[in-house]
Amino acid sequence: MEWWLAYLGVGAIVGILAGMLGIGGGAIMVPLVAQLLLAQDIAKEQVLHLAVGTSMATILFTSVSSVRAHARRGAVRWDVVKRITPGILAGGFAGSLFASLISTRFLAVFFAVLVTGLALNMMIDRKPKPTRQLPGPGGMFAVGSTIGGLSALAAIGGAAMTVPFMVMSNVPALQAVGTAAAIGFPIAAAGTVGYVVTGLAEGGLPPASLGYVYLPALLGLSVASMLTAPLGARLAHSLPTKRLKQFFALFLLFLAARLVWKVWS
Repeated sequence: MEWWLAYLGVGAIVGILAGMLGIGGGAIMVPLVAQLLLAQDIAKEQVLHLAVGTSMATILFTSVSSVRAHARRGAVRWDVVKRITPGILAGGFAGSLFASLISTRFLAVFFAVLVTGLALNMMIDRKPKPTRQLPGPGGMFAVGSTIGGLSALAAIGGAAMTVPFMVMSNVPALQAVGTAAAIGFPIAAAGTVGYVVTGLAEGGLPPASLGYVYLPALLGLSVASMLTAPLGARLAHSLPTKRLKQFFALFLLFLAARLVWKVWS
């Protein structure tokens, strides 16, 4: 019972932040789920791949709940979603396949470096040039492939990269957050397929696993995050986003450092 309560608690936090900032929640889920899996005596060399795969699958459900809440407020740029999705799918599937070929420690360091860079970018809050616009079809595919691949490796859901990308292209902040929530779904879909396929070939995984997706954790995380994501979306339209992003950036730095320490200790 304590494990169910723990996964529900993590899912509730993830759902609020997903709705508030448009994130998929992987940056928060991966370190916390990894620690819960370690506490359940799951093999250490499998923990991070299971945490990333499970978090990626959870984003499927979190993004649906979050995007519905933002769409009701007219904050989703569906034209951007349509243009970037092909690259997202290609990069997301390739990234999840590549993740199975690298070690847990390398994946932890990669995750920490990526999250640290994104957190610092959020804290700086750089302003775009007034004339900058979204790129054409080729540029959107390249950006989508890069974001999809990196997101699949770290189960970030893409918003930590898509929101800064859109804001730097002069998309209004609330629209960037709402659109990022929608983009999170194809990222999660491609990544989840990859982690399931590669995990099915791995022996010795926990009995309740579907590839690298741990089903008990997926259930608890998804139920709670879907219930709380609409609350986060309401907060996004009423609270100062800049301060929230700065706080979230500090939280990311803490989680990244703790994950690396836990895996290497």
